[in-house]
Amino acid sequence: MKQRRVGATGLMVSDIGLGTMTWGRDTDEHDAGEQLEVFLDAGGTLVDTAASYGDGAAESVIGALLAGEVDREDLVLVTKAGVRTRRTPDGGGVVDASRGSLLDTLDASLERLGTDHVDLWLVQSPDAATPLTETLSALDQAVRSGRTRYVGLSNYPAWTTARAATLLAAPAGPGLAAVEVEYSLLQRGIERELLPAAEALGAGVLAWSPLGRGVLTGKYRATVPASSRAASPHLRGFVDPYLNERAGGVVEAVATAASGLGRTALEVALAWVRDAPGISSAITGARTAGQLRGVLAASDLALPAPIRAVLDEVTAPELGYPERF
Repeated sequence: MKQRRVGATGLMVSDIGLGTMTWGRDTDEHDAGEQLEVFLDAGGTLVDTAASYGDGAAESVIGALLAGEVDREDLVLVTKAGVRTRRTPDGGGVVDASRGSLLDTLDASLERLGTDHVDLWLVQSPDAATPLTETLSALDQAVRSGRTRYVGLSNYPAWTTARAATLLAAPAGPGLAAVEVEYSLLQRGIERELLPAAEALGAGVLAWSPLGRGVLTGKYRATVPASSRAASPHLRGFVDPYLNERAGGVVEAVATAASGLGRTALEVALAWVRDAPGISSAITGARTAGQLRGVLAASDLALPAPIRAVLDEVTAPELGYPERF
């Protein structure tokens, strides 16, 4: 696995990151430990989590592993704040990027993780009810207090990202190190404005769900496996948007490319995102260590230019005014 610089910062991360969205819920501490061991052995460093994953359970699992035989110095820890769980029967998420909520959440994250700092701290979602300046003040305070080394945003539109970068670039400001956004052959919307903005601003891009929420693996071509996310009560809604005719056509194109290369569809889809211009790391999760080994098999795959060109063409996002004028 290669190490890449995150934007214009000095932070280095593995070009494939380990996502932990299911840890503490669908993936127990034992399976998570096996995954982390496989990941580190393959040269991985970036471990991505969030306070909202399992309502803190994912961070607690990571903390337990760090309290064991895993060396904190071997990991680049990324966590996120700004989405908290409602104390209601449905347990839905509430976006809250106010200064108090963000800093309280960061303190709780550090306690669960068993560390005095994270390497990169992100605001997980835009909060229309909180002024952006207030949200950014929490990022600035987190860096000044040493609770995080770098800060960034996740799932923010390009114009807000650009404004945030300008404000964080003030004298003695922490700067905007990275953005974390969804990016795959099924979701290329960031190419319209966010990717060019991030490049111009010197922010690295961490791509979440590079496998199209699992759909690009081809597992849903014939049916919905009982053990899959699409069959899970709490993850079905996450996968459903990509179980449609258009996505099916993309999946077939990826499968055809994979067949011609003698590789899996998963490897092709992941390699396409990992090596796309501007991407620092492609973050993907797995339920088991065996699944993770299948993911990491893509580490040595460099897509031939003609195959990348074909995949680019059949999945290109629609551009118009004002992106093209």
